[in-house]
Amino acid sequence: MSLPIFPLASLPWAYSLQKHPVFSTRVAKHVSGREVALALYAYPLWGFELTFEVLRAAPGLAEYQTLLQFFLAARGQFGRFLFQDPTDFQATGQLLATGDGATASFTFLHPLGADLSEPAGQVDLTGINVYLDGTPPAAGTWSVTLPNTLALTTPPPAGVQVTADYSFYFLCRFDEDSAELENFMDQLWSLKSLKFTSVKEP
Repeated sequence: MSLPIFPLASLPWAYSLQKHPVFSTRVAKHVSGREVALALYAYPLWGFELTFEVLRAAPGLAEYQTLLQFFLAARGQFGRFLFQDPTDFQATGQLLATGDGATASFTFLHPLGADLSEPAGQVDLTGINVYLDGTPPAAGTWSVTLPNTLALTTPPPAGVQVTADYSFYFLCRFDEDSAELENFMDQLWSLKSLKFTSVKEP
């Protein structure tokens, strides 16, 4: 089942977006003051917060209705959706793996910089380019399985770099079951805080 995409492009360009990585660490402290820490997440979750100072509700400018209907359709925290962060949604020439002559499936990645990456929440099926040592493979020799898997019909030889250009989404759900919208003027609304967090596939 395809997931809905958060309709940021249909909402005002004048918004505020906050984003922060979230890890989970278990820390056990001894009476001596020494401690042991255990990292529970290999990769972070990503917390987002959107603020809209103005959401228009006039005919033909139904930003308020668009956002409200999306939240209602998700039923608050219950539904999952896709969010494309306008500041972090593309990978160009991203190294997915180096061939070993046996592996034919690879995971699309969310690059974090300096040789650090994590699995992408979901890849956008449009505009994907795949390369083997910089050369596009023949048509029909690769496919994509959602949310984020590239499958080649033949495993690339050992040492061959598998790279790709693509866009991706964060798989998210809302943090709360309510959203506080304020009607501060006729047909004008505001939303001070709409929080959601990325989730991992089970």
